[in-house]
Amino acid sequence: MDIDKLEVKNNPEAKRFEVQLDDQVAVIEYMRAGNNMVFTHSEVPRDFEGQGIFSRMAKVAWDYAVEAGYKIQAVCPLIQRYIERHVEYQPHTWGF
Repeated sequence: MDIDKLEVKNNPEAKRFEVQLDDQVAVIEYMRAGNNMVFTHSEVPRDFEGQGIFSRMAKVAWDYAVEAGYKIQAVCPLIQRYIERHVEYQPHTWGF
């Protein structure tokens, strides 16, 4: 699987970023509150863990939030760890 070509879609109706993986879906869920985007939950199906799918999704989600001018809050522990490893996103966080 070429992770860089993985199509990550923002599904605003479901309030999540998602990737279709065969008959399963990986997700990063969010809520919007004013000028804040709060990432609340993420999940990659067990069959696809450890392949870099989450990192690809997180980058797309964070880039979207930064480009849209949102302040970002991470409630999800996986997203919090992603921020810790990618300091370029820390100036855009709220409560980090």
